[in-house]
Amino acid sequence: MLSSFSRLFRMLAVGALSALASAAFAQQDTPPDVLVKNVTLEVIDIIAKDKEIQAGNQRKVVDLIEAKVLPHFNFTSMTRLAVATNWEKATPEQKKRLVEEFKTLLVRTYSSALSAYGDQRFDFRPLRMKPTDTDVTVQVRIIQKGAEPVNLDYDMEKAPSGWKAYDVRIGGVSLVANYRTEFANEVRTIGIDGLIKSLASKNKGQAARAEKK
Repeated sequence: MLSSFSRLFRMLAVGALSALASAAFAQQDTPPDVLVKNVTLEVIDIIAKDKEIQAGNQRKVVDLIEAKVLPHFNFTSMTRLAVATNWEKATPEQKKRLVEEFKTLLVRTYSSALSAYGDQRFDFRPLRMKPTDTDVTVQVRIIQKGAEPVNLDYDMEKAPSGWKAYDVRIGGVSLVANYRTEFANEVRTIGIDGLIKSLASKNKGQAARAEKK
């Protein structure tokens, strides 16, 4: 079910992961661009020093993501935007399951990208932000040898616990919009419960493959 965009996102997702990965910088008064820069550099340092992650220890990668990344994403907002108009048709229990399965899907998908981190560099762009802004876009470029720079845009909103990401765009293409198309097609054919079962099945498959490595 993964589209070509999803495969590209998986290869480059380390940028998004590292950019939003440390609770140490999640204070409410930390500007979002400073948050992105500081945690990116911190996680790059962790990856460089952790031989088990470099060797592909998927369990350790998943643990790292769950501990460091998840607190900085608003998965409810991400899921609501991805499910789009079908979100209002879902029951509270269905919404809860959708958020849980979507979160697991992203964690499992990105774990391989994080362990495969190479020698990318990051160019942090200046942020134009008013003191009263509560919704901003933080721009970063991934610079890779022998390839054109890749633009990463983090759409972030200010929550009581700090800035949270609710979408990531690569080269102007939205992660949420990509899944919105896939989810809409599945709901159309198998319903909301069918979408939940499909996500759960995909997550179980990814977990099984990770255990075999």
